[in-house]
Parts: sequence; C-alpha cells; structure tokens
Amino acid sequence: MLGTFSHILRTNGFLGLYGGISASLLRQLTYSTTRFGVYEELKDVFTTSMSVPSFPSLIAMASTSGFLGGVAGNPADVLNVRMQHDAALPPRERRNYKHAVDGVIRMTREEGWRSLFRGVWPNSMRAVLMTASQLASYDGFKRLLLEKASLTDNLTTHFTASFLAGFVATTICSPVDVIKTRVMSAKESEGLLALLARIYKAEGVRWMFRGWVPSFIRLGPHTIATFLFLEQHKKIYRHVKGLHD
Repeated sequence: MLGTFSHILRTNGFLGLYGGISASLLRQLTYSTTRFGVYEELKDVFTTSMSVPSFPSLIAMASTSGFLGGVAGNPADVLNVRMQHDAALPPRERRNYKHAVDGVIRMTREEGWRSLFRGVWPNSMRAVLMTASQLASYDGFKRLLLEKASLTDNLTTHFTASFLAGFVATTICSPVDVIKTRVMSAKESEGLLALLARIYKAEGVRWMFRGWVPSFIRLGPHTIATFLFLEQHKKIYRHVKGLHD
C-alpha cells in the first residue's frame, strides 16, 4: 500500500491521489443517494408506534435498496475504476478520460451503451452486501449499544456503531471488490466463473482479502463520517419539522 502511494506521488504528483474524483462524486450522487433514500423510506413504512423492524427485516430492506443503488450507480462505478486504474496502464493503453461526463460520452460512443453496465451483476451483488453489512449492521449495533451498553443516542454511540459497521462491511465486501475491480478494468469480457477459476489458480484463497487494509482505511472513515453526518442531518430535519425522535 505504501509503495503504491509513493509511486503515485512520484509519477503523478499529489493530484494523482485524486484521480477519478469526478467519477467518484457522480457515483455517490447516484449509488449512495439511491440506497440511503430507499432504505430510509422502507424503514419509515415498516416502523409503527408499537414496533420497529427486526434485524432480519433491516437486512432485507438494505439488500433491496443496495441492489437498486448498484444498478443506478454502475455507469459511474465503471468510470471510477477505469479512471483510477488508468495510471497503472502503459501510456498507449490509457483511456485518458477528462472527467466523468467525458467518460460517459466516450464509453457510449466507442463501446456502446452496454459498456456502462459492464459488471452490473457483481457490482449489484457487492452493493447488496455493502448496504446490508453497512446500513443494517449500523442500525443493529446502534440498537445493541442503546439497549445493552446503557449508552444514549449521542455521538459516542454513533461513532462506535459506525466504526463496527465499517469493519463488518470491509470484511464482507472484500472478495466482491476484488472481482468487481478486475471485471471493470478488463479490456475484454470474461465470464465470472472463468475469472474466479483463473484467480483462484493463480493466487489461492488469498485473493478474497487482497487489499483489505487499504479498503478499510478508505471505508472505515467513510462509514464513520457518513453516519455521523446522517444522524446530525436527521436530528436537524426533525427539529425543523417539529417531529419527535
């Protein structure tokens, strides 16, 4: 990880660390907005004054919203992977997308609209796992902390629950992340089973958690920040609307 970090700094400078940021922002606008919005709506629908959804129900809601988010965010996800992977390619093989919009236009023109949904099934599978392990586990950990640890609904509880959710999400999604990255960065299409057979033959079972540390370094703070801000936004919204917690 440190070697990759140093190589990017030497080769592309500090801004190289932010390669593909426009695609990453577009991905958050499509993928994250969809999955969080659908999940919160489903929770509101199935929450009554007498009962709250069980943990298995939360997993089902999160899985549904994750799948929809994965489909909605796939074009931006393909671009994000390609733009970040570009620096590792030989100069003559680089795609050199200027930004996310340029990438969408060029991919559609040069490879057809179907290229925007390359890897949509493993990506949607990853989105299901990510959302279930991130959102449902956060709500589960938060509920557990409030009921068993005698904590109150404050920043300490939110931070602890989100940290644990980030750890769970990174571990569960690591194998799918490896597959997704290899499918989306490939020059040619390859069947999922053929890909799995090839990487297992070359790397054994270690491929499943390749890159876990950098993934957690990225996803851990991201998960913590996401839920801390989300909880504060919900608190402000309830205050403005005059709603009770």
